Amino acid sequence: MGKTGEHVAKMYNFAVLRDLRRQRGLTIAELSAQTGISPAVISKLERNQAVAGLGTLFRLGRGFGITAAELLALIESRTAQCKQETDRVVEDFHFRQIEFANAKCYYADAPKGAKRSNPDAHRDEYEICWVLEGAVKVALPHETHILSAGDCVQFDALFEHTYEVLEDCRIIIQHIHKQKRF
Repeated sequence: MGKTGEHVAKMYNFAVLRDLRRQRGLTIAELSAQTGISPAVISKLERNQAVAGLGTLFRLGRGFGITAAELLALIESRTAQCKQETDRVVEDFHFRQIEFANAKCYYADAPKGAKRSNPDAHRDEYEICWVLEGAVKVALPHETHILSAGDCVQFDALFEHTYEVLEDCRIIIQHIHKQKRF
């Protein structure tokens, strides 16, 4: 490969296609029949001997039931992102947090009686609250949940919600970004 080809090969790992295909129990011939992409091209992509264009990514994505953008994100050579936690205190809640582009995870300690209304502004995301120790009341617009150690609730974070600590607690709160498909 020339310098441009070497650069592209380092940016993307098309071997992920083999993993996706095998996870779905497909042979190269079956994936070829579903996508209209020749078995030779699929084989070369899986061995990182070729680079797929947008049309090929689109057809392969459809074959796997995902979008071309989702497939492209999977084949980017970067396999993991590492971050360092940060700390912050909001009212009586002490948070240790990790934030990525598509998800945020908060480990929080709070004493009995602590209350947090209108938590920080949310993007279009889901929120999960998992109680590790203690008890917490989670109030949503039309429902309230009393969670004890081991209990978990998921809801749309755009809804107004309040956390009220009923017993000293340790909780994990996770925000998962909603994908926009259109």
